Amino acid sequence: MKGLVFVELVAMAEDAFGEDVIDMVIDRANLPSGGAYTAVGNYPCDELMTLVCGFSQHSGIPGPALQRLFGHWMMNSFVKHYPDFFVGRSGSLDMLAAIENEIHVEVRKLYPDADLPHFDVVRADDETMQMTYRSPRPLADFCHGLIEGCVTHFGETAVIERNDRVTGGRNEADFNIRIGAKT
Repeated sequence: MKGLVFVELVAMAEDAFGEDVIDMVIDRANLPSGGAYTAVGNYPCDELMTLVCGFSQHSGIPGPALQRLFGHWMMNSFVKHYPDFFVGRSGSLDMLAAIENEIHVEVRKLYPDADLPHFDVVRADDETMQMTYRSPRPLADFCHGLIEGCVTHFGETAVIERNDRVTGGRNEADFNIRIGAKT
């Protein structure tokens, strides 16, 4: 898993809990990397899950809710660091539909070794979409937060229904997204 995700998780935790908590969680976790991450490095997803668990235990925020908060944080980071991806998008569904065949294509050019999740998208109409997440990593909650963050970024409201499953050792989640009014 790309180090950028780890760097951003640590940044979110530092903002929310402070540097002392980060040091404590990393020390207790006894991570193979030692908790030293670079944005271009690759690290096992198990380390990310260990960090999420440690921050969850410290804060009392359940792990799934913390992953969703992290998805919101990460969406804000994408908007800040990769604004060109958002240019010309008519709304969140347009943006989400572009992930697999446009954005991930560009990510793979920059990071050929990136092991990205796969997204299948079916647009029923201008307000509804089914998005299926597939990954060996258990990050459907993080993905849910990214979707919510995207909806918020575009000033929209949405009803998001989700169905999780594991198929052949892969984590999958169907997100049925219905866009409501602009906020």
